[in-house]
Amino acid sequence: MGNIVWLASYPKSGNTWMRAFLHNLFHNEAKPADLNRMQGEILQSDGSLMWFRMVDKRPVSEWSPEDVAAMRPKVCELIARGQPGSIFCKTHNALMTVHGHPTINLGVTSGAIYIVRNPLDVASSSADFMGTGLDQAITLMATDYLEMPHDPERNNVSIFSGSWSQHVASWTGRANERLHVVRYEDMVEKPSSTFASVARFLGLKTSRQRLLRAIRNSSFRNLQSQESAGGFKERSEHQKRFFRRGKAGGWKDELSESQVQRICEAHGEQMKRFGYLPDES
Repeated sequence: MGNIVWLASYPKSGNTWMRAFLHNLFHNEAKPADLNRMQGEILQSDGSLMWFRMVDKRPVSEWSPEDVAAMRPKVCELIARGQPGSIFCKTHNALMTVHGHPTINLGVTSGAIYIVRNPLDVASSSADFMGTGLDQAITLMATDYLEMPHDPERNNVSIFSGSWSQHVASWTGRANERLHVVRYEDMVEKPSSTFASVARFLGLKTSRQRLLRAIRNSSFRNLQSQESAGGFKERSEHQKRFFRRGKAGGWKDELSESQVQRICEAHGEQMKRFGYLPDES
């Protein structure tokens, strides 16, 4: 068994929030841990160019999608060897085989936390991040086998997300005792019990005081405050702020009836599994 614990999600589903919680839980300091220093200690990203450049010294511009796919399992091995204990690794990749290679190297994996969010809310958040219209974001979310191109300026390789439904089904479609699924909406509405369940899944014997401190220090309000004071390096050039609202159900004010219908028609099966289908009324 490997030592990577994946923090997996479709983009804009709460991955950063989960990482911030773990960052604060392990730092266990009175003040919130620095948001811009999450990556590099016990938190890594499988999309970071740094790892891929260790595998292939050629200029990034010469890498084909097939090259990147072949590098992914090797990158996972490098991340796993980075430290002797467990290491948390962010991924937005679907759990699939791409160009003949797995997106996730299960040989160096010990478990995974999957964060799922209502696609009705993901749509507006994705549009804001990508600087597109809502209709285009909805189309991309419904595109099977979607591979987002690499972005050297953001030090990222391509992301093989697939559609929202593909992504969710690939990670959560089969019961697995080494998989813990968290709904973004539960992070918002009942953070104490939700994050406590994450700590239990990880086998951490954490005092209630330490747990509540980590939840408080990684609250959406604190994350917004840090971004306002010092910026956030993961914010895209299209956004005014990365941490926009931190609420569930914002789609009711942002999506038209036809846009809601498009999303429900494309993703109804997976939405039903997680209680995301709107009331028919």
